[in-house]
Amino acid sequence: MGVEVWLLVAGVVMAAWAYSRWRHSYWSSRGVSTPPYLPFLGHLHKLLSLSQTRWRYVDEVYHKYGGSTLSGLYELFRPVLMVGDPDLLKNIFVKDFDHFVDRRKFLAEEGSISNIMLSNLTGDEWKTLRGIMSPTFTSGKMRSMFPLICEKADALVSFSLKEAANKPFVDMKVNFGRFTMDTIASCAFGIECNSFKSEVPEFSKYAEMFFNFSFLRILKFTLFNMFPTIGNALRIKIDSPAIKYFSNVVEETIAARNAGQRRGDYLDLLLDARAGVSHPIITDTSTVPHNQSTTTQDRTAQETNHDSSVTNVNNIPITQSKQVLTNKSIVAQSVLFLIAGYDTTASTLAFSSFLLAKHPIHQQRLREEIKQIIHEYGDITYEGIMEAKFLNACLMETLRLYPPATFGERQCTRTFKIPGTELILHPGDVVTVPFWSLHHDPRYWPEPEEFQPDRFLPENKSNITSFTHIPFGMGPRNCIGMRFALMEAKVALAKLLLAAEIHLDKNHTGLKIDRSPFLLRPEEGVNLVLTPITSNTYG
Repeated sequence: MGVEVWLLVAGVVMAAWAYSRWRHSYWSSRGVSTPPYLPFLGHLHKLLSLSQTRWRYVDEVYHKYGGSTLSGLYELFRPVLMVGDPDLLKNIFVKDFDHFVDRRKFLAEEGSISNIMLSNLTGDEWKTLRGIMSPTFTSGKMRSMFPLICEKADALVSFSLKEAANKPFVDMKVNFGRFTMDTIASCAFGIECNSFKSEVPEFSKYAEMFFNFSFLRILKFTLFNMFPTIGNALRIKIDSPAIKYFSNVVEETIAARNAGQRRGDYLDLLLDARAGVSHPIITDTSTVPHNQSTTTQDRTAQETNHDSSVTNVNNIPITQSKQVLTNKSIVAQSVLFLIAGYDTTASTLAFSSFLLAKHPIHQQRLREEIKQIIHEYGDITYEGIMEAKFLNACLMETLRLYPPATFGERQCTRTFKIPGTELILHPGDVVTVPFWSLHHDPRYWPEPEEFQPDRFLPENKSNITSFTHIPFGMGPRNCIGMRFALMEAKVALAKLLLAAEIHLDKNHTGLKIDRSPFLLRPEEGVNLVLTPITSNTYG
């Protein structure tokens, strides 16, 4: 090539390098520390790596580069602020929620139902839909679903004990997945999956398929996240076969409901809201299983976290409900409930059973509490399960060690000045919160890697720093299905421990964690040895 061409190439390279340097000076120019980054990529290669789990890298930023208070990251050229200070998190999630109403949208291809799921909606669309959906998860609805959850838990125990009689160990990760899928499908949609009667349960197979993140799928996901216009122009598809499968199932169920089949469940509630039928809602915070301390401010944060978004459908104009709840939107929320509820609860049960098998003293304590509940109530009841303090503590400690989502995000919607600093966030700026690091920070959790359920007993709640335990998110945009998931997990764990002692398989004394950058879940099976307790009523 001629000298002129080489000079042109060199000029382009230098200009690109200078542009990258300028874009990556965003945080340093504002006095925010950043970890080392690569030109053009920023930190994206670390955040989406399949060789190192995301939360391990984020934890390094948390401890070495200011992430426990404020640290700056770059996704290509997009600046993202990591916030790990609990006091500031209280502002973002609760006190100044009106400045951080939205989550970042993760768009799929045009026409995908993923784009209209509750988790992806923003502004008034999100607020309206959240108000419509919230009545499904109040205490009254939980009580009505409780017998059905017990029935599915009995099937889980019976199936697992039969497997234990014929195998050296039982893969409880698989069995808990069957249980959560059967429970959600039955309680919310009246669909009987019969996962415990099928060698390869179809529903669970497709749900599991959804959570297999290949490099190509992550690449497509990143392209749509960063450059949705290009993704759509290239007609790239990122919806998995699982999305299409569950969409078809829900559409068939809606057709049956329109033909007159009613069950008064989650799906009926959405269909009624679209039609303008109102339902009374009882707001109840008596069963909130969180860890906040008892100051007035913290009680307010608790109540906001769990129930402030519950709104009577009567207060939502019928025309607005119809605009938000199209047939496609109802399908989208139903698929979200099926897929999201399946994995998070199944993984939590798998982790908790592993931890209890590893700590037989805690396992026996929990079994004694369950026996006491049965002695007092005559059976495993909704009231008894809600009062089971050590059962709740075991699940909360499991969720501390293994939060299903290792990070959370909020997007700034109104100009916000970070308290105590000169840093100003503008609409569109993204804040990321390192859940895993907060849950494992020795400043807040002595011996953070140890399974110590007593941390979450009522008498010890005052020892817990607010906004350092965030397994379900916080504030009005917390996980809408939290109550359902916890009740489901408590029933399954109680029924299993009442029927059997669980032990670690001799060749399975540790857990391998999936390297997905998005969710924390076991990579392989959770192999446990189940020894039936002779006084049980199962099998």
